[in-house]
Amino acid sequence: MRDVKIAFRNLTRQKKRTILLAAAIAFGIYIITMINGFTGSFIENVSENFSNLLAGHIFIEGVEKSESGRTLSLVRNDDILMDAIEDNEVPWKYITKRSDMNATLIFEGETAQQTVTGADWDQEEYFKERIILTQGTFEDLQAERQGIIISEKVAEKINVEIGDRLLVKCRTYTGQQNVGEFVMTGMLVDSSLFGGSTAYANISYVNELLNLKPGEYMSMGIYLEDPDMIDETAENLYEDLKTRVSMFERNTGDDDENPIIAMLEQEDEEEWEGLRFRFMTLNDIMKEVQQIVDVLNTAALIILLVLFGIIMVGVTNTFRMVLMERTKEIGTMRAVGMQRGIVRKLFLYEAFFIAVIGVAVGLILAGITMLILMQINWGLDTPAFMLMKNGYMTFKMPVWQIFLNFGIVSILTLFAAFFPSNKAAKLQPADALRSTK
Repeated sequence: MRDVKIAFRNLTRQKKRTILLAAAIAFGIYIITMINGFTGSFIENVSENFSNLLAGHIFIEGVEKSESGRTLSLVRNDDILMDAIEDNEVPWKYITKRSDMNATLIFEGETAQQTVTGADWDQEEYFKERIILTQGTFEDLQAERQGIIISEKVAEKINVEIGDRLLVKCRTYTGQQNVGEFVMTGMLVDSSLFGGSTAYANISYVNELLNLKPGEYMSMGIYLEDPDMIDETAENLYEDLKTRVSMFERNTGDDDENPIIAMLEQEDEEEWEGLRFRFMTLNDIMKEVQQIVDVLNTAALIILLVLFGIIMVGVTNTFRMVLMERTKEIGTMRAVGMQRGIVRKLFLYEAFFIAVIGVAVGLILAGITMLILMQINWGLDTPAFMLMKNGYMTFKMPVWQIFLNFGIVSILTLFAAFFPSNKAAKLQPADALRSTK
């Protein structure tokens, strides 16, 4: 305990030097904590936003092969699917049924490629709350069977306004050319990171353009009450569906391969007939995003090591200067009986205290910054909308990450101070007392 008190006293004797070293460490911890906090909530926020935009956590798509060998996407009858969901007591909050098509929107000679999603908006009240419209309402869309809501960027590109009628060119589900007419009833904020958000229309008219019959659709989305139940629920439902209908295998291919890509490759490579179902989850879709998070965390660790590699050079040089300044003091302590190990401990204690102070200050500053940023409403029209939660930045950092960073900093700081401390411990009392440095 006495050694600790002496080490702490030595730090207070050189306040400016101590503050500078601690500030350097605090800066490094601040940067790393901000990065880790952002990546910690990154996957959670993106998953939540994707689940809302895609209308589900678990997705089932029907794939039918025609007599000519053409692959057709549709669900003709979902009684078996609904029975399986009920029998497995799937904890669903919403079940959505949608049809999508790639279309060309045409207005007064201007064109825009657009994915158009058709849905039953009476059943997707939650989704309507997530989409920010700058003009029009979903009620306007529901009142106009041929209504469509497109993004501001697309509307600006083809110079279309509310109430205008625009042509749409698309293909039916069997691949035949078809044309129709939409009435623009609303304009939405572009929530895509890259522009060109999906357009939304009524499923009845989209099905008509796709030549699907009433009640048919392309994909079912199951929105669960608890997103943490995705994997367990999906596994149970998938295994049950395999006993009822023909299913494409999940998670085929290498572990590094995206499971959705693997399933699509399987569809092309295997010989099959009739109707089969694709089964995927939000976690399958988010696998690529998780890889981005892993890269960011790895980059953060590299930044941490590089920053503290530079800082540790400063720590080593500082303790060498301390050694020169305290040579006679060390000689006196050694002359009155202080052991070499205690001298070494004093230097290492000082280094550890500096690390603790720096980490504490860095964490406090990062926490304050996070709290401030979390209070700012950046809006749902920002290009970074998908990375936020309802327009607010969020940060999440597991406790183990904090202790890991603290451990790395402490070890590096002690390592940087070890050589000067070891040199101090080896000083001979007589030589130290005669020193003129």
